[in-house]
Amino acid sequence: MRILNLLKVAYRSLNRNKLRSFLTMLGIIIGVASVIAMLAIGEGSNQNIKASVASLGTNSIMIFPGTTNQGGVRQGASTTQTIKLEDVEAIATHCDLVNHVSPVDQKRAQAIYGSQNWSTMVMGVKNDYMLIRSLTIASGSGFTTSDDRAAAKVCLVGVTVVFNLFGDENANPVGQIIRINSIPVKIIGILSKMGQNTFGQDQDDIIIAPFSTVQKRMLSSTPYVNSILASAISENQIDDAVNEISILLREKHKLAPSDDNDFTVRTQSDISNIFGSISRVMTILLACIAGISLLVGGIGIMNIMLVSVTERTREIGIRMAIGAKGRDVLIQFMIESIVISFLGGLIGVVLGISVSELVGKFGGWPVVITLSSVLLSFVFSAAVGLFFGWYPARKAAALKPIEALRYE
Repeated sequence: MRILNLLKVAYRSLNRNKLRSFLTMLGIIIGVASVIAMLAIGEGSNQNIKASVASLGTNSIMIFPGTTNQGGVRQGASTTQTIKLEDVEAIATHCDLVNHVSPVDQKRAQAIYGSQNWSTMVMGVKNDYMLIRSLTIASGSGFTTSDDRAAAKVCLVGVTVVFNLFGDENANPVGQIIRINSIPVKIIGILSKMGQNTFGQDQDDIIIAPFSTVQKRMLSSTPYVNSILASAISENQIDDAVNEISILLREKHKLAPSDDNDFTVRTQSDISNIFGSISRVMTILLACIAGISLLVGGIGIMNIMLVSVTERTREIGIRMAIGAKGRDVLIQFMIESIVISFLGGLIGVVLGISVSELVGKFGGWPVVITLSSVLLSFVFSAAVGLFFGWYPARKAAALKPIEALRYE
């Protein structure tokens, strides 16, 4: 009953100054909404990154050339050519935990059709590349093993290339001849649309041709390949497959036990962890920045409650004179502070969810609202009200009745 009466007193006090009460809540509202929105955007980005990495292919393993060392300074990954086509053949033959493997050669080139031209990425791959990346063909057909052996001048194109060369991404140019730089190549298939990945790269801006076609006709038959894409037989055996590939390549490259690898092996989980950690750091940073609004809102609550104590000093004196204890006054002002933060947190949750949905709908950003982020924001807002309301409430409870009654 006592708590109920104190709630009624707190309600009447806040209701007397509606505008001031709302302005006091505003800092909490903005803080809670900002935290929810930032965490939703961060979580959405993190999941989108994982989806983009997964689109590289089921259980995929990427092998890149190693580094160079100039004057004791390591130059970074892929700064030297160390991977050959025979390495690809060795992995396919001797690695039991690998079910698909393809060399990858790529270069930027100008695609030309009639009076139209477009600069795009041309990739030379084996048939297994399509299986590893789970790529599908919307129209036409893929190239065959015999096409690769014969270095046939055929290719598959993405819809971005189709749009820029033929004026309509829904066009069906299968059978048409385009030129890649000065080489005539026949389009035999159109890749299914993939869209942009998380990193902003247009996955449809691509031409895929047989590996030997790109290597012999565009790269002057170099013995080296840009990279290797492989896949493990199962997700649980990716680490074992990586170890199997590493041992084989070290033997093929005749590396001594004390020598560093002259190649780099990466898996989906490696890439996902790298970008995921970056995303998490950015999410925490954004949430901390948004959390400052909650602290500012808490300071606003303290300020208003101190003003309220000053304005109601005589009221406090009267209540104490007729029997109210110091703890009753303390609880009353604490309840007022908590009610402000509670209502502000409630409105902030609704606003934060609404803003997140609007950002996802009109901004095109991936957003994922989690229950944990909503609860965290709401609980933190209540804690802010409790923390910043304590001092004004304690000050009110410490007033002496006679001095409070004399206060004007």
